[in-house]
Amino acid sequence: MRNMSDDHTHVQEFFTARAADWDARFPDDGPAYAAAVGELGLREGDRVLDAGCGTGRALPPLRAAVGPSGVVVGADLTPAMLAAAVRAGRHRDGQLLLADVAALPLRTESLDAALGAGLIAHLPNPAENLRELARVVRPGGTLALFHPIGRAALAARQGRRITPDDLRAEANLRPLLAAAGWAMTSYVDEDARFLALATRRG
Repeated sequence: MRNMSDDHTHVQEFFTARAADWDARFPDDGPAYAAAVGELGLREGDRVLDAGCGTGRALPPLRAAVGPSGVVVGADLTPAMLAAAVRAGRHRDGQLLLADVAALPLRTESLDAALGAGLIAHLPNPAENLRELARVVRPGGTLALFHPIGRAALAARQGRRITPDDLRAEANLRPLLAAAGWAMTSYVDEDARFLALATRRG
């Protein structure tokens, strides 16, 4: 079994190498992020986390959704990604944290919702990490697992095929979420987006 620090180093190296031109590589994803945020059902004053926020592309629509009285936090493991978020001015839309989704520096049940964009494929221990997200979200709160393109389109882009053990397959994701304290409420996997929504069980 790989140890956690090896996993962290691998994830950080992967994203550090790509941070500088990340937004330039995917310039058209903005509307998809805004649409995913819209599905969270956020209200003025809500508290929301962008877990694995990368360059912070979800932070502006999250801030728009919760308004000036809300709290927006973006957490990422890779300093270069957070630096890119600051360069893009997105630190003005939310507080950026250098943090691991395995151990978030946030109080239990302190959030109304969490978004994980492109997150689940990079989690070293998905069951534990999803449990940690459940810890910081209040009962009845929402989790959105999102990617701006669907599983088949992403696999094709990466030159691979979808395998039955893909964590994002509905048959795998639903029980994974359930074991971590979430109840999946909807699942969409189409060319233009992947979006799984879940509610934090009480």
